Amino acid sequence: MSDIQTVSAALQQHIADAIRAQGGWMGFDAFMEKALYTPGMGYYAADLPKFGTMPGGEGGDSGSDFVTAPEISPLFGYALARQLAQALQATGTDEVWEFGAGTGALAEQVLSALQEMKVPLARYTIVDLSGSLRGRQQVRLAPWGDTVQWVSALPERMHGVVLGNELIDAMPVQLLARVSGVWHERGVALSPDASQLVWADRITALRPPVEVQGDHDYLTEIHPQSEAFVRTLAQRLERGMVLLLDYGFPEAEYYHPQRHMGTVMCHQAHQSDPNPLVQVGQKDITAHVNFTALALAAQDADMEVLGYTSQAHFLINCGLIDLMQAASLPVRSAAQRLILEHEMGELFKVIALGAGPVWQPLGFVHGDKTHRL
Repeated sequence: MSDIQTVSAALQQHIADAIRAQGGWMGFDAFMEKALYTPGMGYYAADLPKFGTMPGGEGGDSGSDFVTAPEISPLFGYALARQLAQALQATGTDEVWEFGAGTGALAEQVLSALQEMKVPLARYTIVDLSGSLRGRQQVRLAPWGDTVQWVSALPERMHGVVLGNELIDAMPVQLLARVSGVWHERGVALSPDASQLVWADRITALRPPVEVQGDHDYLTEIHPQSEAFVRTLAQRLERGMVLLLDYGFPEAEYYHPQRHMGTVMCHQAHQSDPNPLVQVGQKDITAHVNFTALALAAQDADMEVLGYTSQAHFLINCGLIDLMQAASLPVRSAAQRLILEHEMGELFKVIALGAGPVWQPLGFVHGDKTHRL
């Protein structure tokens, strides 16, 4: 048995013990939390390759499971930095907070770009629960010395720009299943011989935030943890902006009657599958983001929605095309994936939330879709 399989078996046993302790059933959100973040065993908490380029790509990790925008092209971070520079100036702050910094690629790009633009920056603070990833980040970001700091908990008061790229999709979700007209919460239990994890439904009073038309069976997610995360930021961010980039939909699209299979998906070795109950800890588990829920949580906590648009519109507004024209052909070709409709351009969205006076962020000047939230 390989080291990965050994860790996975230990994690499955840990989850099985927790299921027994909870009376034989565990909500999917609790399962997802353990599968991803159990210290030393969860997907993000174990020392396994996760991020990189596609297999065979230059400079990438051929053992990685998926590729994020900063690994696709450094121009992603350089375009994003233009928005951060404007935000720091508009809010009168000098600190960037990045949540879930992965390999540190985005931080490296942003720091380089801000340095070239001569933007005053007191600190670049990374919040990351993964010890192994933190180690990789520290090596990569060593040239910036004490400007880069790491924390595992937030202070009571914050000022600055908060950045989360593909952060929300990895936050645990609850599963709701309408079966024969009755709503259930879908959770995880043990097979009769306790050798496998299996799905198990319980009748629930929980509902999606909008009524799902029709009477057909329907599986979806609700996102209390990501909404709580936004509320926490709103409580602590006294002045600044929150910028979140991820794949997802506004509420009307998220809970469309035809989207009846939910959005939970696993990623391993650049392949996707819909079954999070096997190879636990060996693969990523994600769900699409309900951007309307994030916006409402922010507004309820007295933050303003400063903009919402597709990643393509956002990056183009931030000058990506100019950056591409000045780059080499291979760099231009890779950067196209960030904005093409059938790649990341339309599925990925960007939302900006503001604490303090309202202002117009650069990335939403054209193509703002806030009215569709």
